[in-house]
Amino acid sequence: MRILGIETSCDETALAVMSEQDGRFVVEQNILASQAKTHAKYGGVVPEVAAREHAALLFPLLHQMDLAPDGKDVDAIAVTSGPGLVPALRIGVELAKTLSWVWKKPLVAVNHLEGHLYSVWLDTAPAFPALCLLVSGGHTELILMHGHGHYEFLGMTRDDAAGEAFDKVAKLLGLPYPGGPEISKAATTGNPCAIDFPRPMIDSGDLDFSFAGLKTAVRVYLASSPPLAKGRPGGVEDGRPGGVEDVAASFQQAVVDTLVSKTLQAVHKTKPRSVILSGGVSANRLLRETLRDNLHAYSTEISFHAPDLSLTGDNAVMIALAGLFKAKRGEFCDPLTLVADPNLRLGSPGLQPGCSPG
Repeated sequence: MRILGIETSCDETALAVMSEQDGRFVVEQNILASQAKTHAKYGGVVPEVAAREHAALLFPLLHQMDLAPDGKDVDAIAVTSGPGLVPALRIGVELAKTLSWVWKKPLVAVNHLEGHLYSVWLDTAPAFPALCLLVSGGHTELILMHGHGHYEFLGMTRDDAAGEAFDKVAKLLGLPYPGGPEISKAATTGNPCAIDFPRPMIDSGDLDFSFAGLKTAVRVYLASSPPLAKGRPGGVEDGRPGGVEDVAASFQQAVVDTLVSKTLQAVHKTKPRSVILSGGVSANRLLRETLRDNLHAYSTEISFHAPDLSLTGDNAVMIALAGLFKAKRGEFCDPLTLVADPNLRLGSPGLQPGCSPG
């Protein structure tokens, strides 16, 4: 089966063609146009601007893929139908519906979170049950995957997602958007033990997260430090010891400690055969290494999986991958009734309006 994947949930315009050949997944085409520079001047993603950019980019990118005008070289179409920014989602969904109708190809609606989970399947197949830590700008969740399409939510953030906290703290420090990579970059020369920031809800007894308080702790620290006192984070450009780098490193360490601790608590509780780290924040090197090493110390029988760095952010490869599995289960949608859902929940069977199981 060859499938066209379409992703426009936020500020990445992405298309991919994937196929399954002799049990292997092959990425035949993968195109992504980032809007990061466009939104950087606003300090974050503006939904209406993102939608206009998607509308301007999608058809040129589709033309660049050089697919047959009648769609004869694809067997199905997969599109992100939610969650995400509704103006942005609608652009991709309407394109997918149009192509499905004109080409007479089956349409698959993919939950964006499910796409992130399946990003690791390109290289290997995690054993079930698989414990998934999904960490991105909009989501921080622990999910137990019992099988394809069968999910159990164990915990989620009660306020800010980890990626959102990274971006907000970066803004407090005067670092450019997107903040996550900038925090990580600054942290490489900082001391992670310089400032004792809190590890929110680390001993709460449940598997939920909270990062709003940690963000506030950083803001309070910045506001209460005398301008010339040791450890005062000055401008990014001053490079003083005990400055931005130490704040970034200490904040990053607090986030990683919290994520890893909660994940290990979930491992102890659920006894999974594998652990998956996915989402945009899974590109964070410290998080990857710390979770992998702690998991290995806990048990060498539990495998660890993280996507290739190129698949950590939003992309169409992961949507096509998830779409392939849904197509195998016969989960198709009516192109006349499918709607974008910015609040779509991941579940079993997790079908959109206009969709039906096989």
